[in-house]
Amino acid sequence: MTAGEGQGYAVPLGLAEVEALARAAHAGQTDKAGRPYAEHLRAVAEGVRTRGGDSDQIAAAWLHDAVEDDALSARWLDEAPLSGRTKDIVLAVTKRPGEPPEAYAGRVLATPGALLVKQADLAHNADPARLARLDDATRARLTEKYARMHALLGLNQGT
Repeated sequence: MTAGEGQGYAVPLGLAEVEALARAAHAGQTDKAGRPYAEHLRAVAEGVRTRGGDSDQIAAAWLHDAVEDDALSARWLDEAPLSGRTKDIVLAVTKRPGEPPEAYAGRVLATPGALLVKQADLAHNADPARLARLDDATRARLTEKYARMHALLGLNQGT
């Protein structure tokens, strides 16, 4: 059972509960630079908030990698006491194995509210200070990957 499953939530989760759940689900996980993964989640949620995102989008930001990273199951998400919009955004930004970047970008663009979450995710991922912690080959590969996704989503880099 993954975090949160089988706990029988009776009321919708607030942002503090979503944050705690996401932090617990990703506990022990680190990013490519070896930093606690919760730092990335916090940065994306804050990026969504500062870009004018609403509570559904902020909740989705906290959970944006949970299903993709197997930190929480798709079944958990389906049954979770979250808004349908939050669930839709999480699923939209969840990459699928073997999925072409164009299909992924199309799903993000087609899902109301998802672009803002992905924009905040890309902004943190492509942060030069964050990328500077990586080896040259990884930094170059990720810089190219993030630039391509910015272009597919019609975003200016650095936003």
